[in-house]
Amino acid sequence: MSTYAFSIDQLMELAGLSVACVVENEFRHVAATPLLVVAGPGNNGGDALVAARHLKHFGFLPEVHYPKPTANPLYQPSTHRTIFAHVVHASHLSCRSDLSRYGLVLDGIFGFSFRGPPRPPFDNILTLLARSSTPVVSIDIPSGWDVERGDPDGHGLRPHVLVSLTAPKQCAQHFEGLHFVGGRFVPPSV
Repeated sequence: MSTYAFSIDQLMELAGLSVACVVENEFRHVAATPLLVVAGPGNNGGDALVAARHLKHFGFLPEVHYPKPTANPLYQPSTHRTIFAHVVHASHLSCRSDLSRYGLVLDGIFGFSFRGPPRPPFDNILTLLARSSTPVVSIDIPSGWDVERGDPDGHGLRPHVLVSLTAPKQCAQHFEGLHFVGGRFVPPSV
């Protein structure tokens, strides 16, 4: 994206807004119910934090679960802005009943650079989400999936909705739910 002079924080803002717009359009009926936003330590986590802030402005009730905040200064403004926007930060998830109070889960745990089996604390979180009946919206790639092969080992999430950013990744061909492409801000020639 350096060709078009977008900074990482600009890309995160565009991605998070795209995700929030999909949630607003497709899940308006759960706006009065708390919405769980699970943020991982990488770019998908940053996108999730931005989406949480926008969803709060759209009238939703997001609660962020950010079990492993990164020290990377790139993500500090997004974390601060969610607090400033009065987005609740959920402290823990330990059982399925913790998820039953949410009308929707936004998955921002892992992105396209994810490799290998999920490690703590995210392995338990993925298990909880996989066993829950709460609808899941994944950002760019369902957490636990390989960017090319999808989820051949069955360790990843099976979200109801996938919001691919900029363009669908190869693994999207294995996705069977509702699929959107957001963050289309580069020329079609790219």
